[in-house]
Amino acid sequence: MLERLAKSLSLGGVLDDLRALCGGYELLAHWTQGEFHHDVVVQVKERRALPAEVLVIATNCNGGVKEIIAFDSVPDRSALWHWRCPDSDEFAGELPALRERATTVHYFDPCELLRDDARSELKPECRVRQPGGGWQLK
Repeated sequence: MLERLAKSLSLGGVLDDLRALCGGYELLAHWTQGEFHHDVVVQVKERRALPAEVLVIATNCNGGVKEIIAFDSVPDRSALWHWRCPDSDEFAGELPALRERATTVHYFDPCELLRDDARSELKPECRVRQPGGGWQLK
């Protein structure tokens, strides 16, 4: 089912599909990591054919869906990034049960966003390193 949702390739498309298929959703969190990664955490109203009630929809800065992950409960942000990038000492924690995962053509290794030489659209004098990696405005 996550593969089907992910095929829309856009956050708006996934959310529209959740309204139609699951009676809607509740927005639980929106986390950014650097300039180019967003995690939108939702809980669907009716699980129906989904593997779990809580979805983490990872997008790029343009709302293009990179990944959808289904969990039994809301994951800790640091634990999610620890799972994605286990070599980083700045993230830690354990995830709740991961029930299913789908990636799209927009997906790339998110650890690349955390490197000190990660690309940025912000001028060096206008940015600071975000905890865990990636750039944000000063």
